[in-house]
Amino acid sequence: MILGNIFIIGPMGSGKSTIGRQLAKALKRNFFDSDNEIEKRTGVSISRIFEMEGEAGFRARERKIISELTSLKKIILATGGGSILVKENRQALKSQGDVVYLTASHKQLLKRTAQNKMRPLLRTEDPQQQIIKLLRQRDVLYRSITDVILQTGNQSIQHTVSNVIKQLKKLRR
Repeated sequence: MILGNIFIIGPMGSGKSTIGRQLAKALKRNFFDSDNEIEKRTGVSISRIFEMEGEAGFRARERKIISELTSLKKIILATGGGSILVKENRQALKSQGDVVYLTASHKQLLKRTAQNKMRPLLRTEDPQQQIIKLLRQRDVLYRSITDVILQTGNQSIQHTVSNVIKQLKKLRR
């Protein structure tokens, strides 16, 4: 039985929000996406926050939202790809629930994010190299708080959700 919160981390394009929504349906829980919560509360896009406040301003907002959401009970939370850069976020995620790290190859991540112009960190001449760089920088941080690691790829969303549930149940044995 899966009792507590489930927090989904990983790079942009790994499927955190998609898998999180379906996992919440399967487990009959409330789903939150930290980026969506920030946009709802500010009334502007993440891209706009980056433009106006820079990454530091965005990370401060993100830290506040993650602190608030991780204090809720029996939720599914998909975090932004860089949320793990902030020590307080890592501590809150690790201490308040089970952490699922979704990952994919840099080629899959590029393919999944290529059409989305709302990703401020990919507004660069070489998005593929940026993804590779972000993966190198962040992988150790993702792994430092992870309970379950799953590679997302060509399998169906439902297969991935089932696999998440199966892996989380193994943690409780």
